[in-house]
Amino acid sequence: MAATLVGPGPYIYVCTRLRVRRAKLLPREEYMRMLNMSLSEITRSIEETEYKREIDELGTAFSGIDLIEIALSWNLAKEYQKILEITPGVLKEFTRAYLRRWDIQNVLTILRGKMQGSKPGKIKEILIPAGELDKTILDRLIAEESPEQVVEALKGQKLYPVLAREVPPALSSGSLSKLENELVKQFYAELILDVESGLKGGKAFMQYIKLDIDITNVKNIFRLRADRMSEDARELVIPGSTLGVEEFQRLISMEGKDEFIDSLKARFGASDLKELIETLRTKESIREIEIDLIRLQLQQMIKMAKLSPFSIHPILAYLESKKYEIFNLRALARGKQVNLPAERIKEYLVI
Repeated sequence: MAATLVGPGPYIYVCTRLRVRRAKLLPREEYMRMLNMSLSEITRSIEETEYKREIDELGTAFSGIDLIEIALSWNLAKEYQKILEITPGVLKEFTRAYLRRWDIQNVLTILRGKMQGSKPGKIKEILIPAGELDKTILDRLIAEESPEQVVEALKGQKLYPVLAREVPPALSSGSLSKLENELVKQFYAELILDVESGLKGGKAFMQYIKLDIDITNVKNIFRLRADRMSEDARELVIPGSTLGVEEFQRLISMEGKDEFIDSLKARFGASDLKELIETLRTKESIREIEIDLIRLQLQQMIKMAKLSPFSIHPILAYLESKKYEIFNLRALARGKQVNLPAERIKEYLVI
């Protein structure tokens, strides 16, 4: 990972600017207000915010849920590109590395679309061209006829070796879950290598990586337990976590929930994650558990940003918070489209 070192001035500027941007994201009260709106009212409300330009540009060609979906995708992709443009030196390299996660999501979205026979336009609506695979490459992938051709079109890209190995069995089984897990493992391994290259500020970036891996592994443990997975799950653990491979398997295999919660708590010492895990003892809904873990991760990232105000943390805290603003608005729009009750939609919101 090559990087250009710069003085402290640009770092202070961009970190301060992103803290201001995060403070301007939609507050909880606004989501509560939207829960009582219709889809058309939500669209008008969004148009009064920073999403106005995208809503206006797309309003003549799209309406309803399609308009919201595409406008949100465009806004998020453009915002991420803006952040890359203003971020200096090593922080830009770390930010670019973080954004590679979108390559995984976009390729998986395209593969699922091809497997389900979705129209190219529908696939394109929900892509976020924020990683190394830009809009031109993604458009080329969408134009391919089959999942196999999508994979071949990615030859030479970082994702290709895993895709070439894992897509054939994924197509046979009809599930992309193992493929996704292998891509995520590769992504984190590359992030850790970037950090260990000795770049200034790498220690702060590693704090984020460790937190992200821990939260992801804990989510997977709860999900696999809910699925009552009986086979060996050790290959599903993401290396770099507080949890070791054998421990990951042991926690999934535990019969009693209380014993499981106690053992999981014990691995995280006196931490906020330990306290949250205790609150999950009485919860049965995997969706609710995952939303609670996401909320905690965002809280921890904001705390890191306050402790290290001129590091990668304020940038990552904003990027993640912005991502979940888009997540929340999509959940609201989709819920309203299918007439879900407000209380049900609220369960999907990260607020």
